[in-house]
Amino acid sequence: MRANKFSRMDAKPAELVAANLSRTALLLRACRREPVPRVPVWMMRQAGRYLPEYRALREKYSFLEVAKTPEHAAEVSLQPYRRLGVDAVIVFSDILIPAEAMGAAIELGDAGPVIASPVRSPTQVEALAAFDPERETRFVSDTIRLLCRSLGADVPVLGFAAAPWTLACYLVQGGSREGFPAAKAMRWGEPRTLRKLLEKIARATASYLKAQIAAGAAAVQLFDTWAGELDAPAYRDFELPATQLLIEALAPGDTPVILFSKASNHLLTSLVRTGANVLSVDWRMDLAHLCEKFGERIALQGNVDPTVLLASPEAISGSVNEAVRQTRGRGHILNLGHGILPDTPVENALAFIRAGQSAPVENASPESRARAITDVSNPASLV
Repeated sequence: MRANKFSRMDAKPAELVAANLSRTALLLRACRREPVPRVPVWMMRQAGRYLPEYRALREKYSFLEVAKTPEHAAEVSLQPYRRLGVDAVIVFSDILIPAEAMGAAIELGDAGPVIASPVRSPTQVEALAAFDPERETRFVSDTIRLLCRSLGADVPVLGFAAAPWTLACYLVQGGSREGFPAAKAMRWGEPRTLRKLLEKIARATASYLKAQIAAGAAAVQLFDTWAGELDAPAYRDFELPATQLLIEALAPGDTPVILFSKASNHLLTSLVRTGANVLSVDWRMDLAHLCEKFGERIALQGNVDPTVLLASPEAISGSVNEAVRQTRGRGHILNLGHGILPDTPVENALAFIRAGQSAPVENASPESRARAITDVSNPASLV
């Protein structure tokens, strides 16, 4: 390791130099549904417990100590890039950081969040504060700035936040619970309160993500993990307007917005209307069907089942090639259908990245694809 471990990391592969295509350009072209020589690939939760270097750091510091200390958060964010050669580095943080900045007392840890006073009344919603992300959550922007200085312009840094409904689920429920019944009950019993809460979250989240973009994030991802808990009319009436408000407030321009949801086949028409540039889907979705129905309107991210990374390299390669075959590699960021599982062997995570970076793409010449395949056979070379 260099004496200054966050000095610029000139790790652009020779193959991408020859192709005159950086990882950042590769990702942005995929977001715009432009032709690419190969698909970009990264993994949700790629900085985490499956990596021994992450576990070693967590033996010294709590989750929040890592997340709120830019040097630690940047180190954790960089670990999968060094080890695996992923095509994007997502900032290490938590989706509940904005809720804490809004005034909710939250305990965060590996066991899940605990919110001491769930937000269930109009008065509590009104008490939630708009916040200055360069003051209350500056550590997130500082981490992104540190990552951008370390990686340079060739490797994209991703910011993220929770979508309004998903953040509301935790705030109203007081933590994680299957089905989030308290949040759903608010829809029926206090619909005006829920709408006000979603709008307030949307505006605060837009400011939070704008700060991440200003710090250098090449793209941002909205996690609407629990969107599938809503039926289609409820999503259309409550979450869709809030998400549209958030994305419109971002005025992203050249900064793509990726929207992730799971178990949400029934919401597809509304999800495509959010204004997101990329729809990230789980393994339940048929990518070929999505391409046929929405391919001209939105790019796709996903959708390999994370459990296949517990199987053999052959199974991993087969799942990767099938996912890329369904999209033909056009407008596709290869990813998992949800976060990587903590007990995933590191060598299987590496097999996933390698398989994605070498998967054949339709209409890409063998020469251009060969030039663009990242050499990750020696991960230590990325340190």
